[in-house]
Amino acid sequence: MEYAFHFHNTMAATGMMMALKRMLPAGEKPPVVLCIGSDLAVGDSLGPLTGTLLCRAGFPGFVYGTLKTPVTAKEVRYLDPFLRKTHPGSKIIAVDAAVGEERDIGLLKVLDAPLRPGSGANKRLGKVGDISVLGIVARKSPFSYSLLNLTRLNMVFAMAEAVSSALTDTAFALPAVDCVNF
Repeated sequence: MEYAFHFHNTMAATGMMMALKRMLPAGEKPPVVLCIGSDLAVGDSLGPLTGTLLCRAGFPGFVYGTLKTPVTAKEVRYLDPFLRKTHPGSKIIAVDAAVGEERDIGLLKVLDAPLRPGSGANKRLGKVGDISVLGIVARKSPFSYSLLNLTRLNMVFAMAEAVSSALTDTAFALPAVDCVNF
């Protein structure tokens, strides 16, 4: 199942929260949120910005990847087995920036499937997570990495706010643990 919302839509966070609730059965452990990206390129900072906002909002769960301690796509091959062993029975929600068609820039997608980071840059990295939250921040092209550096911070930050709000509202409806930033 895939849901898409434009970040300008004032109901985007609510729509994402409703989609996430459908994917997270009631009564389960709080989800683990893996925020992938780097603060070295604005377009790639959706994950770390989201992780930082989650921790500041008092997210009641585990958050991996913030501006202070980013988790890059290169580390994913080690993270999926680690997260599954460390948090057995918890759903893993992976958040990352993506590239796509020009008309799709600004879309926030929630998918009931693992995320494959780096695929927009033609990297062949492993899948991670159970649920994916993607923000399309730039047009896909042979020069996708350079386009990530030309992405507007205002757009990425607004997308991170919507994702953080949706994840926080979803998690508060589940049993709580203290937010732990890794």
